[in-house]
Amino acid sequence: MAAAGAVRAARRARRSFDIFVADVPWTVSSSECLKEYFAQFGAVQRCQLPFDKDTGFHKRFCWIKFSSPEDVQNTLQKDSHILEGSKVIDDKSFNEIT
Repeated sequence: MAAAGAVRAARRARRSFDIFVADVPWTVSSSECLKEYFAQFGAVQRCQLPFDKDTGFHKRFCWIKFSSPEDVQNTLQKDSHILEGSKVIDDKSFNEIT
């Protein structure tokens, strides 16, 4: 049982530096575009923008990994994020820091 608790704690710790973003515009062609935008809120370590193998298009969501929880908070404090003219949604329920 202790091992399961340790795994959950590790997942929470890892996730606390991540932000899930939905409704990424189709015009965003790479994770670099997203990384550049979110860098204004803090140090971005990684941006994961998954692509559909069949269509070649991205799946309209991504994860941004920041260097610190403060960078995550800076991002979540902004009411809305506009990328290439479209509002993207940062899922605050997923992004809560525990």
